[in-house]
Amino acid sequence: MAIRSLWTMVAIVAWCGAAPVDFAAAEKTVGELLGRMGSPREVLSWLLYPRVFQDFAQFVARHGDVSALPTPAFLEGPKPGEELPISIEPGKTLLVRLLTVGEPHADGTRTVFFELNGQPRSVSVTDRTLDGQVQRRPRAVAGDPSQVGAPMPGLVVTVAVRPGDKVTQGQKLLSLEAMKMETTVHAEHDGTIAEVLVSPGTPVEAQDLLVRYEG
Repeated sequence: MAIRSLWTMVAIVAWCGAAPVDFAAAEKTVGELLGRMGSPREVLSWLLYPRVFQDFAQFVARHGDVSALPTPAFLEGPKPGEELPISIEPGKTLLVRLLTVGEPHADGTRTVFFELNGQPRSVSVTDRTLDGQVQRRPRAVAGDPSQVGAPMPGLVVTVAVRPGDKVTQGQKLLSLEAMKMETTVHAEHDGTIAEVLVSPGTPVEAQDLLVRYEG
């Protein structure tokens, strides 16, 4: 819809006796939703369709701008072997071809294999249709000193403590490996270990609960 048409609609609403529009407040709200200054079109869209615009802003924040995708691919997903031309800016088009989708993993994800401009690529995505079949690991509560969460995604390599062990600040609790780099998780304070929720070979995501202290 053209900017002129949007202004016309706002003018009609005002002429019909609606409350005056606080554009300064609207611009502030839109800026908070988008994380940047909104354009006149975005501010007017918020004024006319606040709930729809808020849902749209949250979608873009989570997934990015998907307006370049062909509508059938966005609504139904690409078919194996289908090549999608995606224009990301004038004179620049990406060619994306879906190859295949892998079997589900234990964490509810699948590996998607595709080509980008003829080069093989893969990405791990969450399959929401498997939510009822996947047991999620408990998450560490931020700010709770009795809980130790994973600092990053990775694979548990070693576990150096057991329930009942007394540990001191700086003592090694366990180690994680990601992309062939090993990271050690140390005790942030003295205490007694109440529970160890992982073992060597356990895959974890960032903030998964690893160890719990007593008390």
